[in-house]
Amino acid sequence: MAERTDADEDLGFAAAHDLPVPYMQRLRDYYLALGYGNPYRWAQYTDVPFTKLAKPLSETKVGLVVTSAPYQSDKGDQGPGAAYNASAKFYRVYADSIDGEPDVRISHLGYDRKYTTADDFNTYFPLAQLKIAAEEGRIGGLAQRFQGTPTNRSQVTTIEQDCADVLQGLREDGAEAAVIVAA
Repeated sequence: MAERTDADEDLGFAAAHDLPVPYMQRLRDYYLALGYGNPYRWAQYTDVPFTKLAKPLSETKVGLVVTSAPYQSDKGDQGPGAAYNASAKFYRVYADSIDGEPDVRISHLGYDRKYTTADDFNTYFPLAQLKIAAEEGRIGGLAQRFQGTPTNRSQVTTIEQDCADVLQGLREDGAEAAVIVAA
């Protein structure tokens, strides 16, 4: 391993071993190991499918879209330290009230459980922060429901069904922008 030099320190460089996790390559390799005939292909667009806000964020009603699953007591361990739990998956978009503290979990998602935990609920479900932003006037308001979207592997299903369902739910709730949290 290369030693850090004074020049490295002066420039603020990270240690040589401090590299980003190659998650995109890991996912491609994982799909091949599962027996799929080709590696996972990330969605890439020539034109970015986003729209500029029509008014300041402080006047814009915001919706929350998450990949978190509603807690289901009959589906096994879904707590922060739970192993991957496929039985907790869901396959259709759902909407639920932002009132109180909704109980959503991420045990159904594949993430690096060795180096990452689900202890901080706010990392995958930032509703409390959005409520504070609305109270402080940093956003114009918050949609009364959040949208949960499944993490199925079919991009066609995601684009043609799930995205349409999420958009419909956001529009029904009067959301003009959305915070999307893909855990």
